[in-house]
Amino acid sequence: MTPTPVPSRLTAIIPAFNEAAAIADVVRGVFRDIGDIVGEVIVVDDGSSDNTASLAAEAGARVLKHRRNRGYGAALKTGIRASRGDYILTMDADGQHRAEDVRNLWQRAVDNDMVIGSRQGLLHSKLWRMPGKWLLWLMAQALVRQPIPDLNSGMRIVHRDTILKYLHVCPSGFSLSTTITMAFLARGYAVEFVPIEVRHRVGKSTVSLKTGFDTIILILRIGSLFNPLRLYLPLSLLSFVAGVAWGLPIVLARQGVSVGALLAVMTSLLLFVLGLVTDQISQLRLERFEAVDLDRLGAVELSPHEASDGRPTGSRPDATTH
Repeated sequence: MTPTPVPSRLTAIIPAFNEAAAIADVVRGVFRDIGDIVGEVIVVDDGSSDNTASLAAEAGARVLKHRRNRGYGAALKTGIRASRGDYILTMDADGQHRAEDVRNLWQRAVDNDMVIGSRQGLLHSKLWRMPGKWLLWLMAQALVRQPIPDLNSGMRIVHRDTILKYLHVCPSGFSLSTTITMAFLARGYAVEFVPIEVRHRVGKSTVSLKTGFDTIILILRIGSLFNPLRLYLPLSLLSFVAGVAWGLPIVLARQGVSVGALLAVMTSLLLFVLGLVTDQISQLRLERFEAVDLDRLGAVELSPHEASDGRPTGSRPDATTH
């Protein structure tokens, strides 16, 4: 049987913020282990205060730099819009991901809209972060009504034209991975999870407790965007049942009508109507297609020389070298 041919032109995008300790090894590892399938490597330096940009450029990457720190998601958006490949590979800059695992994802890319590296092992984050991650995982699965082995893995391959359609709903922080996973699943795209192994990161993580709270709010927002009835109908039904259970005994006892019960029933009707209206709005919003050029993003491309010791010619006020 003839093997399925793999797609062509893969761009690796590595967002980095103060990752001088690992970035050079990560970029060299990509060229060394998967250089035959990766057409370009883009490192987006998200306002680092160290020499992340110069080390990435010396290792052979194409370097884009934000003058100020704008967030993991913003860095990925910059890289995706600046990429030249038909497919996008995202990797972390901290050395956790193994470049050799990309081949397994790449072989599945031709049959899917997105292939996600599913991290193996019960604990791939610090212990204090796991309860929150499990809660987010349960909420996300309830909203999309299908299993999600790894909600926010940083290693994935996705078709560039498809992800561009949804960048406008993605946040600028760490939750971009979560958002795009749920977006693709909610909209019925072909998503496959492929097991990968991760190493201990080099340096210190910038994920905080606030990131977890932000992600909970984000998942609720995603649910309202992609499947609002999934949120509003259960709330409406719960309010209606509570109102009936509260008011029916009073009515049967011929004691009149409970104001609280009427309010609960009215609230259920309002939630139902709100869900219907929100569902229509969400469908209209999802038809948007954002195509923003690199100049408007506040990011400029750095040559190896500029990344090392100079300001890029014609740089914008919010996008420059360190």
